[in-house]
Amino acid sequence: MDHEKNLHVSVLLDYYSPMLTDKQKDVIDLYYNEDLSLSEIAEHENITRQGVRDSIKRGEQTLFELEDKFHLAERSEKYYKLMKEISDTAADIKHECTFGGNTNSISRRAEYIEKLINDNKELF
Repeated sequence: MDHEKNLHVSVLLDYYSPMLTDKQKDVIDLYYNEDLSLSEIAEHENITRQGVRDSIKRGEQTLFELEDKFHLAERSEKYYKLMKEISDTAADIKHECTFGGNTNSISRRAEYIEKLINDNKELF
């Protein structure tokens, strides 16, 4: 199984699990987060292996549809990347100021932070 897909489904489960049935939530959690096999989940949940697979597939479809509609995970990832970029740039400015840096360089970095914020207003 694709590790990146596993992580993506786990993240989507964090955002949208209340929209799934309890059974879908449980089997997806056991499959993606606890790394149990379909057979192990079937035994744990007292359903068939095919029932587990069907429940996972329906749950995944619901998670993907919700993300396509609301983009919560995507927006969150963009937000955290933006905050890191702003934080790193602010640290650069602080470093410049501490060591008597070039005011033009400081000004450019401050303008860059403003641009980052203005270009990403949809996240706020």
